[in-house]
Formats: sequence, C-alpha cells, structure tokens
Amino acid sequence: MDSSAFSFQLLSPDLIVESLASIGIYIDSGLTALNSYENRVYQFHDEEHKRYIAKFYRPHRWSREQILEEHQFTEQLYRADIPVVSPLVINNKTLHEYQGYLFALFPSLGGRPYEMDNRNQMESVGTMIGRIHQIGATQTFSYRPTIGLEEYVYRPQEILLSSTYIPNSIQLDLKTVLSKLIKTIEQYWHDDWQPIRLHADCHAGNILWRDDNAIFLDFDDSRNGPAIQDLWMLLYGNQQEQRLQLDELLELYQEFYDFDKGQLKLIEHLRAMRIIHHLAWIIERWQDPAFPIAFPWITDIDFWKRQLSEFKQQINALKAPPLQLMSIF
Repeated sequence: MDSSAFSFQLLSPDLIVESLASIGIYIDSGLTALNSYENRVYQFHDEEHKRYIAKFYRPHRWSREQILEEHQFTEQLYRADIPVVSPLVINNKTLHEYQGYLFALFPSLGGRPYEMDNRNQMESVGTMIGRIHQIGATQTFSYRPTIGLEEYVYRPQEILLSSTYIPNSIQLDLKTVLSKLIKTIEQYWHDDWQPIRLHADCHAGNILWRDDNAIFLDFDDSRNGPAIQDLWMLLYGNQQEQRLQLDELLELYQEFYDFDKGQLKLIEHLRAMRIIHHLAWIIERWQDPAFPIAFPWITDIDFWKRQLSEFKQQINALKAPPLQLMSIF
C-alpha cells in the first residue's frame, strides 16, 4: 500500500465487495460513492435490502486506538438516547480490517438538511449539543489529540510555506501575512479551559433533521477541546445575528452543560485556526486524485490574493472585542 497514504487506488470495487463479505455482509445493489475526501464512503443495499454506509479510513491518519475511541464515544452517546450515527457491531467488533484497510459499517439514515435559520431546529441542536457535552465531559480521549496551536497552526504553517502548489509571486506576501496572523493568534490565544470530548466538526453539513430531531453525523474529527468548538460553526451573519443565534443554541444547552462564557474569546481564534488548517489539509492531500478535482483553485493566484485579504480580516477580528451573549445565564 502507498505509504504516503494519499491514494486509495488499491481500493477497487472488488476489494470493497470482498471486504464486506469478510464480515458477512453481501452487496445486492448500489455501492454508490458518497461525498467524502478524507476517507472513502459508500452506500449500498445488502441481500436483505437493508441500506448501509461503509466507511474505509484513510491509512495512517488515525491509529486503530484513535478510531476505536471515536466509536466508543458515539456508542456511549447512542446508548444515552442521543441521536448520533454510531458504527454497527458485527462479529463483536465495530472496526474491521481487510488487506490493510480499516473500515466500519453504519446504518444509512435519510433526513433533511439542517435549517440554520429555523428556530425550532436550532433549539433541538442546542439541546443535543448540551447532552453530547454532558457526556463528553465525563472523561477525555486518551489517544485522540486536543485542539491546540501545534496541530492547527504551526504544522499547517510549515506545509503552506513549503508548498510548491502556491504561485511563486504570492509566496512572500503569504509568508508575511500568515506570520502576522499567527502572531496575533498567539497573542490572544489561551488554554485555561476544560477540555472535553467533542464532535469538533459540528457544522450544518454534519447534522440531519429527521422525525423532528437533529441527528449528528460523522465524528471522524472528534477530539478534546473547548465546548465552544461545537457551537461557533453554527453561527452566521453579522455579530448581532450571531448573538441571537448563540442565545438560541445555549438556552436549552445550559440545562445539560454549564457553558463557560470565557470561551467566547476563542471563537475568532478557532476560526483562524480552521482556515489555516483547512488550506494546509488540501495541499497535504493533493496527491489524492480526488483533491485536484475538488479544489482546482488551490494553484490560482487570484484565490491566494483573496485568501491574503481574508487573513488580514481575521487579524482584525482577533483584535476586536469578542462576541457577547444577549442573555445572562
């Protein structure tokens, strides 16, 4: 197998069928590739016409122990009647291996996209995140990382500055502005918050609305971190609109987990860290054939000029007063 772990070229349809057959699951129809870049995810029906999702993990990204921690967390949430999609237990295991690929099987659930401007749905999401954090706070991950500058800032900085995909004419400006952004993050970042187990990639695309409930998908990025990480990505619009949204999310959230208002100061740090990390992630995965197709603009000088402007805006956002709640909890 390609030790660089950037290619799934050996993961042929035949190998997928054989992998599933090795755990007693036989495909009857489908095997449709779903939208996933980090891993490879397929939907299919088995011989009994049950619909499943098969997820093949990118080699060398997570260790077996780290994947199992994610599975154990979602199973703990599922047993607490929190609507999450947890891997199925087959042959007393949730994680399986075939010819070097680790994979898991999940139920395939339908639903509607989460409507971020729907107040009832927002209240449900706030409730469920509060319940997730209530359980997430009972312990921390032992093998999965904790959100911090090394993973989200320093290593991505190295990847960006050493990349040959960024146009030469923009590299000096990128180095200068990125350095200023990172120094600003360092100046205002603090880690005096309680780390808890998080979803950590809690945006609208990872939430389904089904049977009047929010269902949380894809805990693949789950790690330790501050509670605000699972809330800030659900906010949009101007600051006044975000304050209203955060109040709505926290109103029922607070019934299950006590929100630390001091973490509001972390929102723009986490946003900046996500921007830097996301760009480096694309470049680091560029050898995977799916990435040039999905992100063709990564070598476009106009894109990087816009990105430099976004970096500068983020520096100003970091220096501005943090978002404040409208209500007092």
